[in-house]
Amino acid sequence: MSARFTTRQVGDVTVIDAVGRFTLGEGSSLLRDTVRNLVAAGNKKLLLNLNEVSYIDSSGVGELVYSYTTVTGQQGQFKLLGLTKRVHDLLQITKLYTVFEVHDDETQAVRSFS
Repeated sequence: MSARFTTRQVGDVTVIDAVGRFTLGEGSSLLRDTVRNLVAAGNKKLLLNLNEVSYIDSSGVGELVYSYTTVTGQQGQFKLLGLTKRVHDLLQITKLYTVFEVHDDETQAVRSFS
């Protein structure tokens, strides 16, 4: 199953709920388009919920980095929520765990934007 993204507002934070796999092709480009559109619409506080993401390949990791740089380049904040063990391990191996602010609890994650 390729990735699907839905967005919702929690206060002034836009939560992007991701489901599926971030792989070369559709999943990765959908994240790029979603983030680009949100930033263009003025959303500067983005929280990517990865609870339902089963797999991320190298192009998916590249899209996470692209999303981070796109949002922070516009003086916004981009944070991650709910990493699965597989995704957590991948971010540890690539040393990207130190780049992203990662949360396990949505309420705490939303508060962290204040």
